[in-house]
Amino acid sequence: MPLLLNLSRRYVLFMFRRYYGEFIVTGQENIPKKYPVIFAPNHVNALMDALAVHYIVPRNQVLVFLARADIFKNRKVAQFLNFAKILPAFRMRDGIENLGNNSKIFDECIEILHNNNSLGIMPEGNQEIERKLRPLVKGIFRIAFAAQQKYAEIPGVKIVPIGIDYGDIIKSQKHIIINIGKPIEVSEYMKLFAENPAKAMNEIRDKLSEDLSALTLNLATTNKYYGCFETNVDILQELALENYNLSDNTFNRYVARQKIAERLVLIEKNNPDQMVRLSELTVQLSDLLERLKMKCSIFSYKELKWLALIFEIGFCVLTFPVFLTGFLMNVIPFFSPVFIRKYILKAEFIGFYSSLHYVLGIITFPLFYIIQTLLFSFFVSSSWWIVLLFFLIQYPIGKMALSWYRKTIKLGAKIRFKQIEKLQSVQLIEAHNKFNDIVNLVLK
Repeated sequence: MPLLLNLSRRYVLFMFRRYYGEFIVTGQENIPKKYPVIFAPNHVNALMDALAVHYIVPRNQVLVFLARADIFKNRKVAQFLNFAKILPAFRMRDGIENLGNNSKIFDECIEILHNNNSLGIMPEGNQEIERKLRPLVKGIFRIAFAAQQKYAEIPGVKIVPIGIDYGDIIKSQKHIIINIGKPIEVSEYMKLFAENPAKAMNEIRDKLSEDLSALTLNLATTNKYYGCFETNVDILQELALENYNLSDNTFNRYVARQKIAERLVLIEKNNPDQMVRLSELTVQLSDLLERLKMKCSIFSYKELKWLALIFEIGFCVLTFPVFLTGFLMNVIPFFSPVFIRKYILKAEFIGFYSSLHYVLGIITFPLFYIIQTLLFSFFVSSSWWIVLLFFLIQYPIGKMALSWYRKTIKLGAKIRFKQIEKLQSVQLIEAHNKFNDIVNLVLK
């Protein structure tokens, strides 16, 4: 790998790791060594999905990604994408006259695999922000079977499914979970492929779809009930932890949401009337929470005592100077990407937001920290170790300030809840009743 590309990759992945507050990778042992591999992740978060795959691939392994062809239209952008080892994939929307270009791209992909390098292909073909696995396109399997021809029925090309879950599709410092599934041996489908290519294509597609579904939070419902599914996996996760005897941590909460989604799918499939009732209750509950100006997290408040809240308030007051310092030192790098995205780039699709924030951030953060450090050395202290210390603490204290802010927001919600609870609000009582009805329908 060229030195410049290697250094750029390391920097980009270093910053990618720091974009998320909690970084969880499972199944690292499932990545094959010394074999041609096609990595197949679900696709909900633009560039961040590709970077998640880059992060888990061994540093000495070449990974080439396929991306939609329309982003190559700008010549300078195309040059950068080629430098970053990204190839264009043409779709019908790019013009039927351009589809022939895919033959050349597919040949390049086959050569990459024959050199024991790796490909990254989004098997869903497009991006949506819904946590729902979409039908898989055939391009990934055409490449896999064509490359496997060299090895016949001897193990060669492998497809590795990857499920990615984000704590938030937009905000930074949330969790990311990268689940690496067991590799699918393309060689096992070659005999069937020789006899009936269409059937082999469908079988391997069903296998990858099944594996991805198990590795993701797949809210496999119609659009009619998607909002109901999304709300219930959030409000019921706390009780699901107890039901399934799971300790309370980020990964287990993800597992609990998966199990709730599975229950909901079964309800929709086997008991349509119950699904209708559940949807009605969910809408009513959401309306009550909106009128109360509360979030579904209120159902996780157990034995909330004023004494404990007073201690939390005291802690927030005592640590306010830390927040203020971190805020003042980081307000420009933290908020400038959002400002640029909103008012200059004017991006509309939510699925691009975090990618734009990240790309802008890897420029604005170091640039601003360097400028701020130079000003500090000029006006405050020229001692090299104090200047170095100042440079190093800027980002950590910014993260502390962000954490303080989020904890304070949650504290405010708890205080409001206690006030409403003290007033014995009819709406709050009704919300709890609706919640209990939902629990009985889904988890009992």
